[in-house]
Amino acid sequence: MAAFKMSPEEWEILKLKFKRKYNHLTEEDLQFQAGQEDELIGRLAQRVRRNRDYIRYTLSKGLVDLESNRL
Repeated sequence: MAAFKMSPEEWEILKLKFKRKYNHLTEEDLQFQAGQEDELIGRLAQRVRRNRDYIRYTLSKGLVDLESNRL
């Protein structure tokens, strides 16, 4: 599977959407640094009890339209 990449600026927008959808996530769960997308995906998958592919798909879908309120 192709590597998933996003910028910290994109993550700031997606983080708000993720926090809205999964309100039990903490700031620690949502920490992200450029180049550590795989660690973020793994952590989110564990915390929301979904597989990594679901998280990758959800993030990719959110990146397509950052202006939308939907995730």
